[in-house]
Amino acid sequence: MKKILFLLALAMLLVLGACGGKKNEENTTSTKENSEAPAATEKKEVNLYTSRHYDVDNELYKKFESETGIKVNVIKGEADELIERIKREGTATPADLFLTADVGRLYRAKEDGLLQAVSSDTLSTQVPEKFRDNDNTWVGLTKRARVLVYNKDKVKPEELSTYEALTDEAWKGRVLVRSSESVYNQSLLASFIEINGEDEAKTWAQGLVDNMARNPEGGDRDQAKAIAAGIGDVAIMNTYYFGQMLNSQEPEEVKVAESLGVFFPNQETTGAHVNISGAGVVTGSKNAENALKLLEFLTGEEAQSEFASANYEFPVNPNVEPSELLKSWGEFKEQDIPLTVLGENNAKAIMIFNEVGWK
Repeated sequence: MKKILFLLALAMLLVLGACGGKKNEENTTSTKENSEAPAATEKKEVNLYTSRHYDVDNELYKKFESETGIKVNVIKGEADELIERIKREGTATPADLFLTADVGRLYRAKEDGLLQAVSSDTLSTQVPEKFRDNDNTWVGLTKRARVLVYNKDKVKPEELSTYEALTDEAWKGRVLVRSSESVYNQSLLASFIEINGEDEAKTWAQGLVDNMARNPEGGDRDQAKAIAAGIGDVAIMNTYYFGQMLNSQEPEEVKVAESLGVFFPNQETTGAHVNISGAGVVTGSKNAENALKLLEFLTGEEAQSEFASANYEFPVNPNVEPSELLKSWGEFKEQDIPLTVLGENNAKAIMIFNEVGWK
């Protein structure tokens, strides 16, 4: 009897041992599986540092989000402040894409090592070489011409011809322009340095200072308002500002714009000065692929058409026509220079402004 009980106890121990072993094996497998973390994936977002502040931009970001599922986190600020912020943040910067107006700022960001080269057949197709950096660190999104606006009651279009002619005695005390701190004016002078050389560029800057109706103050729209107020007769202004005034919600701005005419200078010589707003992927971007997708979207036909119609900017994409307003001003000849030289000549332009006393 004792022998039978012993054998039964031994059998039970063997069964329990087998079950325990199986349970331990299952626990070991489960632990191993849980220790293997899922592969890291790129976030569905892009962090955009931008100095642009237009409603059309925000609408386009929403469309991009809807079409791609990629969230656009927008951080706004002045261009120079954003550049310094990215430098200060260093490798820890969350910035993926830097967007700003004027080649001068893009060139500075590139020189500071803040932008990386990108390769995209889509961008090469949608944006002509002239409006892309030669090292592919930035690409143009929109373009604008720096033109002359004039009092239609005091100036006849045939009296106007070139930027250089504004230094003639006939325009003494009649010219309005914003300060030399404006990157738009810096790029304008930088283009003259490229086309005419430093000496002639300095002569032009000095001649314009001599013919100014007042010391520079305010922005481009303020120059137009000064013409309407009788302070001067002709001003240097970006086209999109004039388009915004003509379509402003403020009746007074519309009234001012309607009293002025638009003239594209240098059509028989070197062409009107053209600049861009543009963007580049930030060095070390954590979401570089998403940043490139946003660039491709913003240079596509749909976005380019929106920029043109809502903000009165000229599209960089050759397949997109300007808005009806821009068309009404007529076709014009552009300066035939690579836009990178505007950044390269920026320091020389600032030096010349200081030398001639352009405040």
